[in-house]
Amino acid sequence: MATERFSDSFIDEDPQKALEALNEALQGDCDNAEWFCQRAYAHILLKNYSSAVNDAKKAQQLKPSLSLAFMRTGIGEYHLKNYESAHAAFTQGQQLDDSDRSFEVWIKRCEEMMGTQTQNGSNPTTPAAPPVKHDWYQTESQVIVTVMAKNVPKDGVCVNFTERELSAKIQMVSGEDCNLHFYLLHPIVPQQSTFKILTTKVEIKMKKMDAIRWEKLEGEGQESNIKHFNPNQYPTSSHYTRKWDKMVLDISEEEKNEKLEGDAALNKLFQQIYSDGSDDVKRAMNKSFMESGGTVLSTNWSDVGTRKVDVKPPDDVEFKKY
Repeated sequence: MATERFSDSFIDEDPQKALEALNEALQGDCDNAEWFCQRAYAHILLKNYSSAVNDAKKAQQLKPSLSLAFMRTGIGEYHLKNYESAHAAFTQGQQLDDSDRSFEVWIKRCEEMMGTQTQNGSNPTTPAAPPVKHDWYQTESQVIVTVMAKNVPKDGVCVNFTERELSAKIQMVSGEDCNLHFYLLHPIVPQQSTFKILTTKVEIKMKKMDAIRWEKLEGEGQESNIKHFNPNQYPTSSHYTRKWDKMVLDISEEEKNEKLEGDAALNKLFQQIYSDGSDDVKRAMNKSFMESGGTVLSTNWSDVGTRKVDVKPPDDVEFKKY
Protein backbone atom coordinates (compact mmCIF):
# COMPACT_ATOMS: atom_id res chain seq x y z
CA MET A 1 0.00 0.00 0.00
CA ALA A 2 1.02 3.61 -0.58
CA THR A 3 0.78 4.44 3.14
CA GLU A 4 3.49 1.92 4.02
CA ARG A 5 6.17 4.25 2.68
CA PHE A 6 4.89 7.13 4.84
CA SER A 7 3.43 5.35 7.86
CA ASP A 8 2.23 7.13 10.99
CA SER A 9 5.28 5.91 12.90
CA PHE A 10 7.58 7.34 10.21
CA ILE A 11 5.85 10.73 10.53
CA ASP A 12 5.80 10.56 14.34
CA GLU A 13 9.58 10.17 14.43
CA ASP A 14 10.30 13.46 12.62
CA PRO A 15 7.22 15.34 11.28
CA GLN A 16 9.27 18.04 9.51
CA LYS A 17 11.45 15.50 7.72
CA ALA A 18 8.36 13.47 6.77
CA LEU A 19 6.67 16.62 5.44
CA GLU A 20 9.61 17.36 3.17
CA ALA A 21 9.65 13.77 1.89
CA LEU A 22 5.91 13.88 1.20
CA ASN A 23 6.24 17.20 -0.63
CA GLU A 24 8.81 15.63 -2.94
CA ALA A 25 6.76 12.45 -3.44
CA LEU A 26 3.58 14.36 -4.31
CA GLN A 27 5.42 16.30 -7.01
CA GLY A 28 5.78 13.01 -8.87
CA ASP A 29 2.34 11.61 -7.99
CA CYS A 30 -0.16 14.41 -7.41
CA ASP A 31 -3.18 12.06 -7.40
CA ASN A 32 -2.17 9.90 -4.45
CA ALA A 33 -4.96 10.30 -1.86
CA GLU A 34 -3.11 8.35 0.87
CA TRP A 35 -0.06 10.60 0.60
CA PHE A 36 -2.18 13.76 0.85
CA CYS A 37 -3.80 12.21 3.92
CA GLN A 38 -0.42 11.45 5.49
CA ARG A 39 0.87 14.93 4.70
CA ALA A 40 -2.19 16.26 6.52
CA TYR A 41 -1.10 14.20 9.54
CA ALA A 42 2.39 15.74 9.40
CA HIS A 43 0.82 19.22 9.26
CA ILE A 44 -1.33 18.39 12.32
CA LEU A 45 1.74 17.37 14.33
CA LEU A 46 3.46 20.59 13.25
CA LYS A 47 0.28 22.55 14.15
CA ASN A 48 -0.17 23.75 10.56
CA TYR A 49 -3.91 23.17 10.82
CA SER A 50 -5.05 25.14 7.76
CA SER A 51 -2.62 23.21 5.54
CA ALA A 52 -3.77 19.97 7.18
CA VAL A 53 -7.41 20.72 6.29
CA ASN A 54 -6.48 21.55 2.69
CA ASP A 55 -4.55 18.29 2.23
CA ALA A 56 -7.20 16.16 3.93
CA LYS A 57 -9.95 17.65 1.75
CA LYS A 58 -7.84 16.96 -1.35
CA ALA A 59 -7.56 13.34 -0.21
CA GLN A 60 -11.37 13.21 0.16
CA GLN A 61 -11.82 14.42 -3.42
CA LEU A 62 -9.39 11.85 -4.77
CA LYS A 63 -10.79 9.00 -2.67
CA PRO A 64 -14.23 9.67 -1.13
CA SER A 65 -14.19 6.30 0.67
CA LEU A 66 -11.05 7.14 2.69
CA SER A 67 -12.39 7.56 6.24
CA LEU A 68 -9.01 8.67 7.60
CA ALA A 69 -9.14 11.75 5.36
CA PHE A 70 -12.35 12.83 7.11
CA MET A 71 -10.74 12.18 10.50
CA ARG A 72 -7.84 14.49 9.69
CA THR A 73 -10.11 17.12 8.17
CA GLY A 74 -12.08 17.12 11.40
CA ILE A 75 -8.99 17.38 13.62
CA GLY A 76 -7.67 20.33 11.62
CA GLU A 77 -11.03 22.13 11.70
CA TYR A 78 -11.37 21.44 15.42
CA HIS A 79 -8.04 23.10 16.22
CA LEU A 80 -9.06 26.04 14.03
CA LYS A 81 -12.17 26.30 16.27
CA ASN A 82 -14.46 25.53 13.31
CA TYR A 83 -16.42 23.07 15.43
CA GLU A 84 -19.43 22.71 13.13
CA SER A 85 -17.21 21.89 10.13
CA ALA A 86 -15.21 19.47 12.30
CA HIS A 87 -18.43 17.81 13.49
CA ALA A 88 -19.60 17.36 9.91
CA ALA A 89 -16.28 15.78 8.86
CA PHE A 90 -16.23 13.37 11.82
CA THR A 91 -19.85 12.38 11.16
CA GLN A 92 -19.09 11.58 7.51
CA GLY A 93 -16.02 9.60 8.51
CA GLN A 94 -18.00 7.61 11.08
CA GLN A 95 -20.51 6.65 8.40
CA LEU A 96 -17.64 5.24 6.34
CA ASP A 97 -16.04 3.37 9.29
CA ASP A 98 -18.29 2.95 12.33
CA SER A 99 -15.78 0.54 13.93
CA ASP A 100 -13.34 3.39 14.69
CA ARG A 101 -14.36 4.69 18.12
CA SER A 102 -12.18 7.78 17.66
CA PHE A 103 -14.92 9.36 15.54
CA GLU A 104 -17.39 9.05 18.41
CA VAL A 105 -14.93 10.70 20.82
CA TRP A 106 -14.27 13.63 18.50
CA ILE A 107 -17.96 14.10 17.70
CA LYS A 108 -18.74 14.42 21.43
CA ARG A 109 -15.94 16.93 21.86
CA CYS A 110 -17.29 19.04 19.00
CA GLU A 111 -20.80 18.92 20.47
CA GLU A 112 -19.47 20.03 23.85
CA MET A 113 -17.64 22.98 22.30
CA MET A 114 -20.63 23.97 20.19
CA GLY A 115 -22.84 23.79 23.30
CA THR A 116 -20.43 26.01 25.22
CA GLN A 117 -20.46 28.61 22.45
CA THR A 118 -24.28 28.58 22.36
CA GLN A 119 -24.52 29.07 26.14
CA ASN A 120 -22.03 31.92 26.12
CA GLY A 121 -23.66 33.51 23.09
CA SER A 122 -20.20 34.17 21.74
CA ASN A 123 -18.92 34.26 18.22
CA PRO A 124 -16.93 31.13 17.26
CA THR A 125 -13.94 33.26 16.29
CA THR A 126 -12.59 34.36 19.66
CA PRO A 127 -9.43 36.47 20.06
CA ALA A 128 -6.27 34.41 20.04
CA ALA A 129 -4.77 33.73 23.45
CA PRO A 130 -1.32 35.14 24.13
CA PRO A 131 1.43 32.73 23.07
CA VAL A 132 2.83 30.83 26.05
CA LYS A 133 5.71 28.40 25.79
CA HIS A 134 5.06 24.92 27.14
CA ASP A 135 7.00 21.68 27.14
CA TRP A 136 6.67 18.15 28.49
CA TYR A 137 8.79 15.30 29.78
CA GLN A 138 8.14 11.96 31.46
CA THR A 139 9.23 9.59 34.17
CA GLU A 140 8.34 5.93 34.52
CA SER A 141 5.08 6.78 36.31
CA GLN A 142 4.23 10.35 35.28
CA VAL A 143 3.95 12.74 32.35
CA ILE A 144 4.77 16.34 33.30
CA VAL A 145 3.67 19.38 31.30
CA THR A 146 5.33 22.70 32.18
CA VAL A 147 3.76 25.99 31.12
CA MET A 148 6.19 28.92 31.27
CA ALA A 149 3.80 31.45 32.77
CA LYS A 150 5.27 33.74 35.45
CA ASN A 151 3.54 35.11 38.55
CA VAL A 152 0.25 33.34 37.95
CA PRO A 153 -2.28 34.06 40.77
CA LYS A 154 -2.91 31.19 43.17
CA ASP A 155 -6.54 31.01 42.02
CA GLY A 156 -5.68 31.71 38.38
CA VAL A 157 -5.40 28.13 37.14
CA CYS A 158 -8.17 25.69 36.28
CA VAL A 159 -7.13 22.21 35.12
CA ASN A 160 -9.42 19.41 34.03
CA PHE A 161 -8.21 15.82 33.68
CA THR A 162 -9.97 12.96 31.92
CA GLU A 163 -8.56 9.60 30.93
CA ARG A 164 -7.40 10.80 27.50
CA GLU A 165 -7.59 14.60 27.74
CA LEU A 166 -5.94 17.50 29.55
CA SER A 167 -7.51 20.97 29.56
CA ALA A 168 -5.99 23.98 31.31
CA LYS A 169 -7.03 27.60 31.62
CA ILE A 170 -4.30 29.87 33.01
CA GLN A 171 -4.77 33.52 33.91
CA MET A 172 -1.77 35.57 32.77
CA VAL A 173 -0.35 38.64 34.53
CA SER A 174 -1.79 40.74 31.69
CA GLY A 175 -5.29 39.56 32.63
CA GLU A 176 -5.70 37.46 29.49
CA ASP A 177 -6.31 33.71 29.62
CA CYS A 178 -4.09 31.02 28.13
CA ASN A 179 -6.13 27.98 27.11
CA LEU A 180 -4.46 24.61 26.49
CA HIS A 181 -6.11 21.41 25.35
CA PHE A 182 -4.35 18.12 24.68
CA TYR A 183 -5.81 14.83 23.42
CA LEU A 184 -3.34 12.47 25.09
CA LEU A 185 -1.55 9.62 23.35
CA HIS A 186 -2.16 7.15 26.22
CA PRO A 187 -4.60 7.06 29.15
CA ILE A 188 -3.86 8.63 32.53
CA VAL A 189 -5.36 8.30 36.02
CA PRO A 190 -7.27 11.59 36.55
CA GLN A 191 -7.73 11.07 40.31
CA GLN A 192 -3.95 10.88 40.81
CA SER A 193 -3.06 13.81 38.54
CA THR A 194 -2.27 17.23 40.01
CA PHE A 195 -0.89 20.67 39.21
CA LYS A 196 1.31 23.17 41.03
CA ILE A 197 1.68 26.94 40.59
CA LEU A 198 5.29 28.11 40.90
CA THR A 199 6.81 31.58 40.53
CA THR A 200 8.13 30.99 37.02
CA LYS A 201 5.81 28.29 35.69
CA VAL A 202 2.77 26.07 36.13
CA GLU A 203 3.60 22.38 36.47
CA ILE A 204 0.99 19.76 35.59
CA LYS A 205 1.68 16.16 36.62
CA MET A 206 -0.36 13.32 35.10
CA LYS A 207 -0.23 9.79 36.50
CA LYS A 208 0.32 7.20 33.77
CA MET A 209 -2.18 4.36 33.72
CA ASP A 210 0.57 2.06 32.41
CA ALA A 211 4.34 2.34 32.91
CA ILE A 212 5.11 2.73 29.22
CA ARG A 213 7.23 5.26 27.35
CA TRP A 214 5.23 7.89 25.49
CA GLU A 215 6.64 8.70 22.06
CA LYS A 216 4.75 12.01 22.02
CA LEU A 217 2.25 13.89 24.17
CA GLU A 218 -0.75 13.92 21.84
CA GLY A 219 -2.35 11.35 19.57
CA GLU A 220 -5.51 10.87 17.59
CA GLY A 221 -6.58 7.62 19.23
CA GLN A 222 -4.41 5.16 17.34
CA GLU A 223 -1.97 3.02 19.30
CA SER A 224 1.72 3.77 18.73
CA ASN A 225 4.57 1.36 19.18
CA ILE A 226 4.61 0.80 22.93
CA LYS A 227 8.01 0.78 24.63
CA HIS A 228 8.17 -0.33 28.24
CA PHE A 229 10.57 1.20 30.73
CA ASN A 230 13.39 -1.16 31.61
CA PRO A 231 14.78 -0.35 35.07
CA ASN A 232 17.74 -2.70 34.46
CA GLN A 233 18.95 -0.87 31.39
CA TYR A 234 20.89 2.34 31.93
CA PRO A 235 20.54 4.83 29.02
CA THR A 236 23.55 4.61 26.73
CA SER A 237 24.63 5.25 23.15
CA SER A 238 26.64 2.02 23.13
CA HIS A 239 25.70 -0.83 20.80
CA TYR A 240 25.48 -3.26 23.67
CA THR A 241 23.77 -3.13 27.05
CA ARG A 242 24.73 -4.18 30.54
CA LYS A 243 22.63 -5.17 33.49
CA TRP A 244 23.78 -2.36 35.74
CA ASP A 245 21.89 -3.51 38.83
CA LYS A 246 23.77 -6.85 38.73
CA MET A 247 27.08 -5.04 38.28
CA VAL A 248 26.37 -2.82 41.30
CA LEU A 249 25.49 -5.88 43.39
CA ASP A 250 28.72 -7.60 42.33
CA ILE A 251 30.82 -4.55 43.22
CA SER A 252 29.05 -4.17 46.56
CA GLU A 253 29.69 -7.83 47.34
CA GLU A 254 33.39 -7.42 46.52
CA GLU A 255 33.63 -4.39 48.79
CA LYS A 256 31.98 -6.26 51.67
CA ASN A 257 34.41 -9.15 51.35
CA GLU A 258 37.47 -6.89 51.16
CA LYS A 259 39.79 -7.39 54.18
CA LEU A 260 40.94 -4.08 55.68
CA GLU A 261 43.12 -3.33 58.69
CA GLY A 262 43.87 -0.44 61.06
CA ASP A 263 42.41 3.00 60.26
CA ALA A 264 41.03 1.77 56.95
CA ALA A 265 38.97 -0.87 58.72
CA LEU A 266 37.72 1.70 61.25
CA ASN A 267 36.77 4.18 58.51
CA LYS A 268 34.93 1.44 56.66
CA LEU A 269 32.99 0.61 59.84
CA PHE A 270 31.96 4.27 60.27
CA GLN A 271 30.95 4.46 56.61
CA GLN A 272 28.83 1.35 56.97
CA ILE A 273 27.14 2.72 60.10
CA TYR A 274 26.39 6.01 58.30
CA SER A 275 25.16 4.25 55.15
CA ASP A 276 22.81 1.91 57.02
CA GLY A 277 21.74 4.43 59.67
CA SER A 278 18.49 6.33 59.99
CA ASP A 279 18.20 10.06 59.31
CA ASP A 280 18.65 10.75 63.04
CA VAL A 281 21.83 8.65 63.12
CA LYS A 282 23.25 10.54 60.14
CA ARG A 283 22.35 13.92 61.66
CA ALA A 284 23.99 12.94 64.96
CA MET A 285 27.20 11.79 63.26
CA ASN A 286 27.44 14.95 61.14
CA LYS A 287 26.72 17.34 64.03
CA SER A 288 29.02 15.68 66.57
CA PHE A 289 31.90 15.37 64.11
CA MET A 290 31.69 19.00 62.91
CA GLU A 291 31.20 20.65 66.32
CA SER A 292 33.90 18.59 68.03
CA GLY A 293 36.50 19.23 65.37
CA GLY A 294 36.52 15.56 64.41
CA THR A 295 37.17 14.31 67.97
CA VAL A 296 33.67 12.95 68.69
CA LEU A 297 31.47 10.76 66.53
CA SER A 298 28.07 10.05 68.09
CA THR A 299 25.04 8.20 66.68
CA ASN A 300 22.68 9.35 69.48
CA TRP A 301 20.63 12.26 68.12
CA SER A 302 18.57 12.57 71.32
CA ASP A 303 21.85 13.34 73.13
CA VAL A 304 23.75 15.60 70.74
CA GLY A 305 20.74 17.17 69.07
CA THR A 306 19.98 19.44 72.02
CA ARG A 307 23.47 20.60 72.93
CA LYS A 308 26.77 21.76 71.47
CA VAL A 309 29.28 18.91 71.23
CA ASP A 310 32.55 19.86 72.93
CA VAL A 311 36.00 19.02 71.63
CA LYS A 312 37.40 15.84 73.26
CA PRO A 313 40.94 15.17 72.10
CA PRO A 314 42.77 11.93 73.02
CA ASP A 315 44.28 11.79 76.52
CA ASP A 316 47.83 12.36 75.24
CA VAL A 317 46.90 15.33 73.01
CA GLU A 318 46.34 18.97 74.06
CA PHE A 319 43.76 20.97 72.13
CA LYS A 320 44.63 24.58 71.29
CA LYS A 321 42.56 27.24 69.54
CA TYR A 322 44.37 29.26 66.90
